[in-house]
Amino acid sequence: MAAQNSQLHFVLVPLMSPGHLIPMVDFAKLLAQHGVIVSIISTPLNTIRFKSSIDHSVKSGLQIGVVELEFPAVQAGLPGGCENMDSIPSRDSIRDFFVAASMLQKQFEEMFSDLKPSPCCIISGKNMAWTVDSARKFRVPRIFFDGMGCFSSTCTQKLQSSKVHENVSKFESFVVPGLPHRIELTKAQLPENLNPGSPDLVDVRNKMVAAESISDGIIVNTFEELELEYVKEFKRIKGGKVWCIGPVSACNKSESEKAARGKNVSLEENQCLKWLDLQEPNSVVYASLGSICGLTCSQLVELGLGLEASNRPFIWVMRGGEKSKELEKWIEEERFEERIKGRGFLIKGWSPQILVLCHPSVGAFLTHCGWNSTLEGCCSGLPIITCPLFAEQFINEKLITQVLGSGVSVGVKAAVTWGMEEKSGLVMKRGDVKNAIEKIFDEGVEGEDRRRKAKDIAKMAKRALEEGGSSYINIEALIQDIMQQSLRSVEASS
Repeated sequence: MAAQNSQLHFVLVPLMSPGHLIPMVDFAKLLAQHGVIVSIISTPLNTIRFKSSIDHSVKSGLQIGVVELEFPAVQAGLPGGCENMDSIPSRDSIRDFFVAASMLQKQFEEMFSDLKPSPCCIISGKNMAWTVDSARKFRVPRIFFDGMGCFSSTCTQKLQSSKVHENVSKFESFVVPGLPHRIELTKAQLPENLNPGSPDLVDVRNKMVAAESISDGIIVNTFEELELEYVKEFKRIKGGKVWCIGPVSACNKSESEKAARGKNVSLEENQCLKWLDLQEPNSVVYASLGSICGLTCSQLVELGLGLEASNRPFIWVMRGGEKSKELEKWIEEERFEERIKGRGFLIKGWSPQILVLCHPSVGAFLTHCGWNSTLEGCCSGLPIITCPLFAEQFINEKLITQVLGSGVSVGVKAAVTWGMEEKSGLVMKRGDVKNAIEKIFDEGVEGEDRRRKAKDIAKMAKRALEEGGSSYINIEALIQDIMQQSLRSVEASS
């Protein structure tokens, strides 16, 4: 099959945000493993983040190239060097960031004409609405890469069409209609697009939704066995081509690939693995709330105190840089690192997450339930402690705790609005964190059942991408579809 695909050239245009860029780079590797030529559109500072990961693939013979465009940060009103959503200074700058991203179109189209062999499709992520026009201009299909799973997308669609959430008070629970499982949510837990308490970005969201609806197909980073009934329903709702091709993170097989994913490995990360080697098997809680966690210092302090009170060994990943200054001050003043010496390990900044999750000493994963982390948790075979913050994370929590039965909730009651976190009440409580950790390590029937389910999910995830697995077959089907469209396009123009 790979020989047949050898002249097909896919161009990938990810949104410059860790949660979108990292899985898109993984997907580039998967396509290249199936014999396709792939070009990833990037900007100079974003390329630095994933270059070593791509170099590794190129050395092994995969045809992946990176095409850099200059990111017009300053022209769009952003600070120089702000090329990724994790470096946006405040919520007020989100709109400027999307303006800068849309200004890439002219450069992109000039570059696209020069690519060899001629590209046969554009695969683009969220908020890259302009790629629809570019694809029409060059008469190639434009496929949308969805950063969410089918369960959360289906729940969102059911709420948009039924509007059941519109007539309830903030903390009153309601049932999402028309689902195979009984899923209850509250208005306080819904993503911003369903709960518009913040009108500042409505037009940005509307433009994004419009672009999603005119794609020539949708690629979803999930695997059919994980959420089968919801994959079927999602396909029915979309009524078009949907390919489930994940979990894309599983394309990183070797330790060096896992370590290089997302950012280059530093000494501290090696220290973290050495520390893990000293711990008992299945004993450590790995706690990470994602790359764009903007929780206030007081909320994060509650998490730290909950981890400390659990009397379990733990790794706590916190954002580095300016946004963590206040938390680091608290850690120093309270001598937190001294108090947890030997039992706790702090990572400030980037963590080699999939490498840590597959370490035999790690026994549970405390996560914000972003879709990438949810899938990485599923691949690791670990039971999950859910601590959602915003976007569709509360819906993902329901998938983990109720549909899959492989996790327990910390019990966060309300979403924080990204960039407006200081306006939220205390959503995280140390006692709840401690209780959830105790529950996840419970040695009774329930605890055993969760651990068994988590291991079964990991086996299914691994099989999906192996030859003959559901995601492997779907990647081949996607490539075949694009190949046929290419041939038709050539015949039409000759």
